Amino acid sequence: EGGLISSNSNREYISSLQGLERAMLGGKILEAYATLCDSDSTLHVDLCGIKGIITKDECVFSKAREPIKDIAIITRVGKPVCFKVLSIDDSRGEPIVYLSRRLAQMECYEYYISELISGDIIPARITHLESFGAFADIGCGIPSLLSIDCISVSRIAHPKNRLRVGMEIQSVVKSVDRANGRIFISLRELLGTWLENTSSFRIGSTVSGIIRSVESYGIFIELAPNLAGLAEIRDSKFSPDRLRELIGCRAAVYIKSMIPERMKIKLVLIDCNDDKQENAPPLKYFINTSRVRHIDRWLYSPPNCGKVIESIFDTGR
Repeated sequence: EGGLISSNSNREYISSLQGLERAMLGGKILEAYATLCDSDSTLHVDLCGIKGIITKDECVFSKAREPIKDIAIITRVGKPVCFKVLSIDDSRGEPIVYLSRRLAQMECYEYYISELISGDIIPARITHLESFGAFADIGCGIPSLLSIDCISVSRIAHPKNRLRVGMEIQSVVKSVDRANGRIFISLRELLGTWLENTSSFRIGSTVSGIIRSVESYGIFIELAPNLAGLAEIRDSKFSPDRLRELIGCRAAVYIKSMIPERMKIKLVLIDCNDDKQENAPPLKYFINTSRVRHIDRWLYSPPNCGKVIESIFDTGR
């Protein structure tokens, strides 16, 4: 949701009763901003000054026919919503246009989402973040879960370390629950293998990274979303308590060695600053998602590495 709202055709349809009537007859999916959720859980939609109404039972499509939660409706206020025009009532002086988000989502599910299989690469927009993962809109507001372990190989404490609400990403369909109409997605397979990520770094250079965790045996420094190294400390000013305060901060690290067969990068902590990285670092995709729309397998580990990190996508329906 939000992809259509600024288009010329969408503005043309929602700017007049005649345009809305044409959209109703043509079965068009449109978008406009929800401005209010009243006590009956009815969404009010601004159609360029014309009143639009989405009743509670027309707000959300659920293949599993689960009860509609109020939070799923309330959280749409102030945001674009997709819909189809059901009817136009102009018998009371002020016209009221009745809309259905459910029908728009049903069409999206039937003609797009139901055809997806594990390994397909699809666009998604992050809608909200939880400690266990991120929820993303994969079409007409239909949500998908991106669990925290699928965001990147480099471990993070919270999805906000990598993503932000409203961020548009490319993702891979991890699994499909056809019985309940749910899609689960992953991101890490698009962010490069160990060798692809390390190709940007050289032994003997000093680079910037983000402190992600502090352990008794060293500090994990994220060099890229899919790459982290273990740093030793040579400066006595970095006490364990001080280092824990610096989790999330940028650090300068010296690359001491890179060992592909062990998938290890040894670093030396040189210096760091106190500025937390509030904004998620930009993502770099190592797959051309405009040309490659499906993968069957992804192997992160280098050849001859004893530890195997991979994803195998089961395309069976």
